[in-house]
Amino acid sequence: MPRRTSSSSDSAVTDPAVAAQASAAAPARSRERRQRVQSAETGMVVLKGLARLGGRASLTALAAHVGESPAKVHRYLASLVEEELVTQDSGSQHYFLGAASIQIGVAAMRQADPLRLAEPALVHLRESLEVTCFLAVMGNKGPTIVRFEEPGLPITVNVRVGSVLPLLWSATGRAFLGWLGDEARVRAMAEDELKRADARQRASLTRDEPLGQLCESVRNAGCAWVRDTNLPGISAIAAPLFDHAGRVCAVITALGATGGFDPDPEGTVGRALREAAAAASRHLGHLREP
Repeated sequence: MPRRTSSSSDSAVTDPAVAAQASAAAPARSRERRQRVQSAETGMVVLKGLARLGGRASLTALAAHVGESPAKVHRYLASLVEEELVTQDSGSQHYFLGAASIQIGVAAMRQADPLRLAEPALVHLRESLEVTCFLAVMGNKGPTIVRFEEPGLPITVNVRVGSVLPLLWSATGRAFLGWLGDEARVRAMAEDELKRADARQRASLTRDEPLGQLCESVRNAGCAWVRDTNLPGISAIAAPLFDHAGRVCAVITALGATGGFDPDPEGTVGRALREAAAAASRHLGHLREP
C-alpha cells in the first residue's frame, strides 16, 4: 500500500489548546493597540497645544490649555523631550518646541504653496455657493489673479488669470492693502491710485485719512468688500490668507452681479469666504493667538 502523504489541510490543523490561548490573547492585544493610539493622540494634543501657545509655555499653562491635569501632561512632555520634539529651559522650567519639531515645521513650510492649498477652497466656494471666485497674489504691478473658478452659469467680467487689480477700488486690492498698507511700495501704489481717482471713486472713501481709515475698516472686519467701485454692476468680497509668519501671502475673492450678490461680511458668502481663508491659512502654518 502506498504511503499516505500529509495534505495542506492536515498541516493546517491547530492544537485546540493553542487556539484557545491565541483567542484569549486577542482582546489583550486589541486593548494594547487602542492604548497606544490613545497615548499617541494625547501626545499630539499636548504638542499642538504647545504650538498654539507660541511654542513656549509653563506646565501649568499648557495643562490648562489642553484641559488635562499637570501630572498627566508632564508624563507626555517627558516622552516628547526624549524624542527631541520638546525641550525644557533649566532656568524658567518652561517647555519649548524642540529641534525635531522645528525640522518638521521647516519641511512643512517648504511645501506650503498658497495656490495648491487654496485650490480646494475655491472649488468648494464655487460649487456650494455657485459664485465666481479667484485667488490673487501681490505681484510687481499690484494684486494679480493666479487662479480663477466659475460656476455653471458664469457672470461676464473682464478679469481673468493674469489680470492686475487696483488696490483701492477692488475688494482684492483692499484686502491686501488692509494688512500690507504700511509697506512703502504698497503705500506708494495706493497713493498713486488715489491721486488719479475720479469723483465717483473718491466717494467710496472717507474724506479724512482715506487710506488709513480704509485699512482699519478692512482689518476690523477681517475682509474687504466693494459695490460697483471696480467693475460697474459687480460686487465682491475678499479675505486674506496668512503664512506662518502672519503675513498676507494671497487673497481669495468671490464676486457676483450687484443686486443678486451680497458682499456683506456677515452674509452667507462673507462667512463662508472668511472660513475658507482661515482654513487655508492654518494649512500655511498660520496660528491664531490663543
